[in-house]
Amino acid sequence: MEGREPTNLEGTILVVDDERNIRRTLRMVLEGEGATVVDAADAEAALVLLGRHGYGGQPGSAGGPPIDVVICDVLLPGISGLELLEKLRAIGGGAPALPVILISGHATVSDAVRATRLGAFDFFEKPLTRDRVVVGVRNALRQAGVERELRALRGRMRREIIGESAPMQALLRQVEKVGGTRARVLIEGESGTGKELIARAIHEASDRAQKAFVKVNCAAIPRELIESELFGHERGAFTGATGQKRGLFEVAHGGTIFLDEIGDMDLGAQAKVLRVLQSGELMRVGGERPIKVDVRVLAATHRNLKELVAAGEFREDLYFRLAVVPITVPPLRERPEDIPLLCRHYIDVACEENGLSAKMIAPEAMRSLAAYAWPGNVRELRNMMERLAILTEGDVQLEDLPPELRGNEGDDDEGGGGVVDELLGQLGEGAIPPGISLKAFREAVERAFIRQRLIENSWNVSRTAEVLGVERTHLHKKMRLLGIARGA
Repeated sequence: MEGREPTNLEGTILVVDDERNIRRTLRMVLEGEGATVVDAADAEAALVLLGRHGYGGQPGSAGGPPIDVVICDVLLPGISGLELLEKLRAIGGGAPALPVILISGHATVSDAVRATRLGAFDFFEKPLTRDRVVVGVRNALRQAGVERELRALRGRMRREIIGESAPMQALLRQVEKVGGTRARVLIEGESGTGKELIARAIHEASDRAQKAFVKVNCAAIPRELIESELFGHERGAFTGATGQKRGLFEVAHGGTIFLDEIGDMDLGAQAKVLRVLQSGELMRVGGERPIKVDVRVLAATHRNLKELVAAGEFREDLYFRLAVVPITVPPLRERPEDIPLLCRHYIDVACEENGLSAKMIAPEAMRSLAAYAWPGNVRELRNMMERLAILTEGDVQLEDLPPELRGNEGDDDEGGGGVVDELLGQLGEGAIPPGISLKAFREAVERAFIRQRLIENSWNVSRTAEVLGVERTHLHKKMRLLGIARGA
């Protein structure tokens, strides 16, 4: 190899070649440029090394840093380099999860075409030159870094935006697609659905992630102050303007501004926002010269902007400027399968934040939580989990839930209500004493029912709890509450 280009290659490179001299030469060149090199003589050994070092950027199972780039000869004994690339593509779910550079001294056009189709990052022809190797590996490491950041972002986004339902998975795919662009996004959805979380995820997925994310609650700023807040003002522009002030659009320069509850912005401020979107310039209140700003605008609303446009309460031209990509965050009632995940997550968060022991949620309590409509969406659910974490002794049971969440807790899923009706019918009209409250009657029936099941199971609490389909600790608690004891 001839020539030398000073650079610094920080990363771990796997070299796969059956020729020892090639492996030794590549190791000398790459380690001389600051890289860490591991090597293998065939594809089988390479797969073992990838597993040990944590293929795909995950921590290695046997220690060692994750492998960032693979350099592999096309012609190998046993599994060929192209077949290894196919295996890595299968493991990576359709594309190699790390850059693969193929090398060959007898490459054909068909080999190069096939390698490209399989997702090879680069293709080196022998004899290799130092410059070609160093530049190619440097580019591959840069690509590996980008991919690693994207995987970390997706993982972080999935931890924060909780949901495995089809609507939430579709939403996450939208966020990933639009995040890497500079398009304006209008996020629509009911109050409490997590629109700000979606906006932050879009910002973090963009090339502005390291810059400012500025949130503006348009509904919380008084109408007479919103222009000053958004665009700033000069000293003496109005009574009380004792100094110059930068507006939030200026603060967000180079980053993202999130206009939350944009539907509550008055028409005068809407006109000025439109002007900024059209020209990229703003004018401070009382100012005389325009100021250039580079800001990505995300907006959100729980109101129907199309209806507001029809009613003359929202500018149609601004609506179309903002809604380049509209995204709708589904309410909880449209994704009930996510409710248990959210409940478990937020009760864990509440316990940790308040220094409490971890709490479980009993199955019957979880069924009631999942059946509730949650009109306040995720915000209401999170607040409820914090309340239950703080006020509940031990694990959360059905009776710990407020009445509106318990719903039809007395109903039997297997038609028990019909049996009770039949029993009451046999007692005859007037069998229930006058003046008894619903609570007292319900407790009497529940006491008799549980006592009978305990007798049938020889007062074995564990077996009775299994028959009733409840947790043993819950049955003990219910027995104490209803005054049920053997011999009583």
